[in-house]
Amino acid sequence: MPNNKCKNRGNKNKEVTMTPSNEKDTPIQDYEDDDIEEMQEADLKKLIRTLRSSQKQILELHKALMDKIENLSRENEILRRNQNETKQLVQQETVIVTEVKNSIDQMKNTIESLTNRMGEAEERISDLEEREQERIQSDQRKEEEIRNLKHIVRNLQDTIKKTNIRVLGVPEGMEREKGLEGLFSEILAENFPGLEKDREILVQEAHRTPNKHDQKRSSPRHVVIKLSTVKHKEKILKCAREKRQITFRGSPIRLTADFSSETLQARREWRDIAQVLREKNCQPRILYPAKLSFVNEGEIKTFHNKQKLKEFVATRPALQQMLKDVLHTETKKHGHQYERR
Repeated sequence: MPNNKCKNRGNKNKEVTMTPSNEKDTPIQDYEDDDIEEMQEADLKKLIRTLRSSQKQILELHKALMDKIENLSRENEILRRNQNETKQLVQQETVIVTEVKNSIDQMKNTIESLTNRMGEAEERISDLEEREQERIQSDQRKEEEIRNLKHIVRNLQDTIKKTNIRVLGVPEGMEREKGLEGLFSEILAENFPGLEKDREILVQEAHRTPNKHDQKRSSPRHVVIKLSTVKHKEKILKCAREKRQITFRGSPIRLTADFSSETLQARREWRDIAQVLREKNCQPRILYPAKLSFVNEGEIKTFHNKQKLKEFVATRPALQQMLKDVLHTETKKHGHQYERR
């Protein structure tokens, strides 16, 4: 039979090995046209199924590949956009960094400028402080010089007036008949008969103070008597202190030493303290020109100013208790005077 012979020849020449259809991963063999003609129908069907399965796999692979390409394209587009955005962000950040650097540079320049200005201001302040300190020291020196000058003037005035006696209470116009020297001789004769006969007591000058009479003033002006020596002045004032009550034609008058206005004020400031000490039998005296003297614990103490007195009183409890009211009043009085200034 011809077909069988052909088949047999084909079987002898080449054996065909078919791959089962359920094995998808089996590689597809290449067949020639002569081989296909010699195949049996069953083998051809298997071959066709295998080819279709392979075609399906190729289509699926092609689809998967296209999907992969599309995904890669999308990812590439996303990457490109991200790169553009990143590039823009980098550009923005670069601009911001540049602006920040410029701002930092400006701040540095501003700080440096402020630092320089502060340094200049500190130097000026230091100069001003030095000048102020110099001014204060200069003012202090001037104040000290003024105080010294005032003290010198006060001492000169007191020295000039050292031989003077001030008479208080003589009515205005009484000197028209005898003059002020005659009135003073009459006062000595009325109160100190022994002194009136003392030829050594000489009046060098006599006048009223102030020179001009104020009609609105109710009390008479004081009479200033300038004697030849301090010894005679002290002798008369001692007699006046011993007699206590001095009169002129029966009317009471007063005899005191003549001092400058500053010394008089300083002596007046001792009066309240001297009054308290007198009441406690401490034998106070206001010495020339304006010193306070009194007896404490059997000793005579002398003070030129109240500050020294306060320092001493602080060490004597009994004396502190005695003078606390008057010293406290004096402190408050000076405080009010300072506030008014």
